[in-house]
Amino acid sequence: MKDDNEVNVLDELNKGACMGMDAIHFILEKVKDDNLRTELNRQYEKYKKISDEICELYPEYSDKKPHETNAMNKVMTWYGVNMKTLTDDSTSKIAELLVQGTNMGIIEGRKLLNHKETDPNVTRLTKEYVTMQEEAIEKLKHFL
Repeated sequence: MKDDNEVNVLDELNKGACMGMDAIHFILEKVKDDNLRTELNRQYEKYKKISDEICELYPEYSDKKPHETNAMNKVMTWYGVNMKTLTDDSTSKIAELLVQGTNMGIIEGRKLLNHKETDPNVTRLTKEYVTMQEEAIEKLKHFL
């Protein structure tokens, strides 16, 4: 087992990836635009890939499982999606909500990169996570 930094960073990345998958899952039922639906399915798969990589790497640092979003966070995400799209479920509004959420993930990922020293495999995965989210925002901007 290595330093707690690796476990902490992997836990945070996995929570972020799970939150991204939850948000996409909850919002997909409201998406009317086929191009946005395709993009969100692509993003979901990227979050899933990152989460799978975290699960593969995690046993090198801990004998536990990576942290995921808890039931309360899932409920709050579902509730937030439904409340924020109650009066406006347009493609633009959905893209806006996703950009806001993705920005939070980028901020958290950048903080991890800037303030946590980790071994090269964890650093690589953190960079991959941040880059994936930055690319997602660029794609979502077209739907605003």
